[in-house]
Amino acid sequence: MKLNFSIIIPVYNRPQEIDELLESLTKQDFSDSFDVLIIEDGSEDSSEKIVEKYTNQLDVKYFFKENSGAGASRNFGMQKASGNYFIILDSDVIVPTQYLSEVKKALETNFTDAFGGPDAAHSSFTALQKAINYSMTSVLTTGGIRGKKQAVGKFQPRSFNLGLSKEAFDKTQGFSKMKNGEDIDLTFRLWENRFDTQLIAKAFVYHKRRSSIKQFFKQTFGFGTARPILNKKYPETAKPTYWFPSLFIIGIDVSIILAIFGYNQLLYFYGFYFVLIFLDSLFQNKNLYVAFLSIFTSLTQFLGYGLGFLESKFYPMKNK
Repeated sequence: MKLNFSIIIPVYNRPQEIDELLESLTKQDFSDSFDVLIIEDGSEDSSEKIVEKYTNQLDVKYFFKENSGAGASRNFGMQKASGNYFIILDSDVIVPTQYLSEVKKALETNFTDAFGGPDAAHSSFTALQKAINYSMTSVLTTGGIRGKKQAVGKFQPRSFNLGLSKEAFDKTQGFSKMKNGEDIDLTFRLWENRFDTQLIAKAFVYHKRRSSIKQFFKQTFGFGTARPILNKKYPETAKPTYWFPSLFIIGIDVSIILAIFGYNQLLYFYGFYFVLIFLDSLFQNKNLYVAFLSIFTSLTQFLGYGLGFLESKFYPMKNK
C-alpha cells in the first residue's frame, strides 16, 4: 500500500505554537507529498492568519469548529483528510527534519495500523520544560513507557505523536468522548479490533509540554483521573502498578510522620530516590538547574497523578 500522509493538528488558543510547528514541517527532508489540517477548536485567539503564512509552502487547510475538545477535533480532521494514513500531533510540538522519513521507513519495513513516537526536549526549551520532559520520560519516574524504550507488552501510543490508518479510524471511529486518557482508550479499541501498534523510536518530536508547575500538576491530575475509568472499562488491562504514584505520595506523608517520632528510615529512602533523580537528570541534561528542577517536577507528577487517581477511584462522580 502506498502511504499518503495527512497530518492532523488540533489547536486551542495557541497560535504561536502553530507557527513553530508549521515552520518545522516546512523543513522536512521528505520527498512525498502530504497535507496538513489545522483544526481550530473554538479558540478565541485564532491561528488562521498564522496558517495563511504557510499556504505557499505547505498543503495546509484551516478549519474552525465549535469547542468540543481535542479528541473530537482530531476525529473531525481525520474525516476531512485526504490521506490514507493520519499523523496526529499536539500543537505544542516541533517536528525534526527527519520525522516523516523515519515514519515512512518504519511503516514500509513493518506496517502497523497505528504507531506512537517518543518526545524529547529541544535545546531551546526553558529549564522547566526540560525538567518536565525528564520527569515524563525517565525510567526512574515513568519506567520509560512513553517511548524512550519499548515497554513490556504492546506499545500504547499517545496522542501528542500518534499515527492511525484510515482503515483503523473507520473501524474504531477514532477517539472517544473521554476528556483524559482518550488515546489509551483508542489503543485498547484498536487491539480489540485486531489492529497492531508499534513504537517508532526514531520518529520523535520536541514536546514543549506545560510551561508552569501549576499547569503540569493539572495535566498529570487529569491523567490520574483517567486510569480508574479505563480500568473499569477494560478490566483486563488493570495493573497493580497504576497505584504506585498514589502509594508514593501516601508514603511521603507516612515518612514525615514517622520522622517526627524518630523513625527516619523511610524518609532516608525518599531522600535517596530524589538524589538519584537529580543525578540522572544531570547526566542527561548536563545542567545543574534542570537537574534541581527535575526533583520538583517529578514530585509534582507523582502528586498530580496520584491524587487524580485516588479521586477518580473513590469519588468517581466528580469525573463524570
